[in-house]
Amino acid sequence: MQSLAEFDPGLIARYDVNGPRYTSYPAAPQFHAGFGEAQLRATALASNEDPIPRPLSVYVHVPFCLSPCFYCGCTRIITRDTGRSPIYLQRLHREIELVAPLFDRDRSLRQLHFGGGTPNFLDRAQMAELLETLAQHFSFSRDAKREFGIELDPRFCDADYVRALAPLGFNRVSVGIQDFDPDVQAAVNRIQSVAQTRAVLDAARESGFRSTSVDLIYGLPKQTAPGFARTLDEVIALAPDRVAAYAYAHLPQRFKAQRQIHAADLPDAASRLRLLGLTVEKLTAAGYRYIGMDHFAREGDELARAQDAGTLQRNFQGYSTHGGCDLIGLGMSAISHIGASFSQNAHDLPNYYGAIDGGRLPVARGLAMSEDDAIRADAIGLLMCQGRLDIAAFEARHNLVFPAYFDASLRRLRKLARDDLVEMTPDCLQVTARGRYLLRHVAMCFDAYLAREATPAVRYSRAL
Repeated sequence: MQSLAEFDPGLIARYDVNGPRYTSYPAAPQFHAGFGEAQLRATALASNEDPIPRPLSVYVHVPFCLSPCFYCGCTRIITRDTGRSPIYLQRLHREIELVAPLFDRDRSLRQLHFGGGTPNFLDRAQMAELLETLAQHFSFSRDAKREFGIELDPRFCDADYVRALAPLGFNRVSVGIQDFDPDVQAAVNRIQSVAQTRAVLDAARESGFRSTSVDLIYGLPKQTAPGFARTLDEVIALAPDRVAAYAYAHLPQRFKAQRQIHAADLPDAASRLRLLGLTVEKLTAAGYRYIGMDHFAREGDELARAQDAGTLQRNFQGYSTHGGCDLIGLGMSAISHIGASFSQNAHDLPNYYGAIDGGRLPVARGLAMSEDDAIRADAIGLLMCQGRLDIAAFEARHNLVFPAYFDASLRRLRKLARDDLVEMTPDCLQVTARGRYLLRHVAMCFDAYLAREATPAVRYSRAL
C-alpha cells in the first residue's frame, strides 16, 4: 500500500456512516461477561504451549487526569488529588504479580505502552518503581528495536520529567495537541501552548527517544479552516515523526464531559470534510505518508517501514510495528488480546480494586474468538494495514475456498468496487488510491456482526 492515497471529498462524504475502527475484530461491543478470570487464565497458560510462543506487549492504563478535556471519550477519572496515585499503584503492582506468572519467563516483552488518562499524573519516583516491578516480573527484550512508549500531557510535565523517562527505557513519546487555536482550546477546556508542546518534544529528542508523535482532532467546536491550517503549520514546524488526526465523535449521551460542548459550535459535515482535506494536503506536502485510518508518518519512520515490509498491525493503540505479540492490558479498563481471545478489566475503580484485593484478576468481560472470527480478523487486518489480500495465500493459510466462504462479503464489496474503492480479481483484492481514506468501509464488508445487527450504527462513531 505504498501508492499515494487520493482524497476525493465528494466520494468520502457519501460514505460518512457509522462503523467500527477495527482496533480489534470482533469489535469491543461484542465482548460479554461470560468471558472472565477462569477463561483468561486458561488462555494465557495455553499460549505458552504454542509451537513458537509469541513475545509479549504490555499496556498500562493510568486513569487519572488533572483537568477534563470536554471532547474526551476515554476511561478516566478527573482529580487533582495526587494522593490517589499510591492507592492505585498498590493494586497495579499486585495485578502485575498476579498476571506475570501466567506467561513463561522466556517470552520477551518487546513492547510497552503507558496510556490514560494521563500517565504523567505519576511522579518520577512512582514511574521508576512501576518500571522496576514490570522488569522484575517480565523479561524485557534487549533488542534495540523494542518499543517503550508513553503518552504525555505537556500541560502537566516539564523537560526534566521527560529526561527522567529515558533511563527507565522509554524511547517513544506521544503528545496530545488537538488544536492550537485559542477559541477551540477554550471551547474544549484544554489550554496548551506551542511552547509547552515543543519543550516536551525537544526534551524527548535530546534524551534519545527515537520516535515522537502528536495527536490532532478535527471536528471540534469553533474549528475553522484558517485556524486549523495554522495549527497544522505549527505541528509541521514541531517536526514529529508521526501525526494522528482523529475525527471528533460527539456522543454526549455516552460521555458526560461532552455535554459541556454546544452542538451549535460544531462544524457541519461539509466543514469537517474540509478540515480533513486540509490535513491531508498539508501533511502530505510536508513529507508525511498516509499510513491508514487517521495516521501519517515520515517515510523513514518505523510505521512506514513496517507497512513496506508487510508487518504493520492494528491493536487498541492504533497501528503498531510489533504485530504477533500477545497483548496484556494492566490497570482499570485495560484490554488484553492473548491468543484467540480478548478480555477487558473492570471499568471502575471499586470493581477493579475489589478484584485485586480478593486476589483475583480484574476481568469484567471478554470474548473467545471462533474460527470464523479468526479468519475474518485476518482478512480485515490485511486490508486495513496492507490494502491488499492475496486470495491464494489466504485460502492456503485457512484451508478454504475464498469466493464461497466470503460470498456475502464479496457481494457487499462489489458496490465499493463500482465506486473504484477496491479492485477485485480472482487473484487478489486491492484497495485503490481512492479507497485509502475509506479503509474501514472496505473492512466492514467482512464484518459478520454488522450484518447481523439490526441497528449497528448506534454502537459506533461516524467515519468522518
